[in-house]
Amino acid sequence: MSASTVLVQASQSSEVRARLTELLPQLRLRALKLCRDRDAADDLLQETALRALSFEASYKSDTNLKAWLYQVLFSVFITRCRRRRRAGRFVAEHAQDPNLWCGSREAQRPNEGLSPPVERAIQALPQHFGQVVVLVDLNDLSYSEAAETLGVPIGTVMSRLHRGRRLLAGKLSPEAPKQAA
Repeated sequence: MSASTVLVQASQSSEVRARLTELLPQLRLRALKLCRDRDAADDLLQETALRALSFEASYKSDTNLKAWLYQVLFSVFITRCRRRRRAGRFVAEHAQDPNLWCGSREAQRPNEGLSPPVERAIQALPQHFGQVVVLVDLNDLSYSEAAETLGVPIGTVMSRLHRGRRLLAGKLSPEAPKQAA
């Protein structure tokens, strides 16, 4: 990279950084119009500023910085709207699925709320894999807590958890052969 290229990039980033603070009040007004809520607008403005600073190298100097920042703000806003819509659709589609929503996470009853096929699949895992899956995924223990409980290194817990989850997914997949009940 030549020295002139570095100087041009430095001047672009200094222009974005210098004028961003000057344009923040106008961006905040636009965010308020889009969100219609002060807290949401402030969050949107913060994420916009972060994104603008992260991608300041893509700004072409001698172009309209205000328009560029408005486009960044609008892009962040649209991304948030789409994410919220996807989350709403997911909840609407899966709200009635008993296998998705588990019951209580109390340590003395970790399997409460699991469907019988899931319970059988967990019990069918080799003991050292099943123990780690139950401790980490059902009892919500950290890796270090599970390692301490089992008396093994953390790396062993991570390895067993990965392999246990993979075995469990294989047992629960629709293509897995069904065992006689």
